[in-house]
Amino acid sequence: MNSKYRFKFEDLTVYLRAMEYGEMVNVLVKKFPKEECFELSSQFKRAADSIALNIAEGSSGTDAQFYNYLGNAWHSSHECVSCSSKARLRKYITFEEDEENRRVLTELSKMITTLRSRISVRIKNKKQK
Repeated sequence: MNSKYRFKFEDLTVYLRAMEYGEMVNVLVKKFPKEECFELSSQFKRAADSIALNIAEGSSGTDAQFYNYLGNAWHSSHECVSCSSKARLRKYITFEEDEENRRVLTELSKMITTLRSRISVRIKNKKQK
């Protein structure tokens, strides 16, 4: 996005990847049957969007708050794994699409975990001072 107004969290690679994933899911669920509109597709989109939303919301707080919000983002990424699995089992998506979801979610989970670890070190260093 090329806005002249920039927020610090928009420079985080994990945030950018989470935004991309949310859009990927938004396209994917359009293949779901109409009866899933307020069911699995809605849950999947909300969980996928929640990853980026938690990163953005938490970034403006203290390290401890950001650490907690990243935990929420991590949990949302795991919720997406279940949504993707359900979609595959119901034959709304292919095995290959489920595998791609899992690949991206594995990457996002690792990025979130790494960022949480770095923040945890900062929190511990502040307590020791």
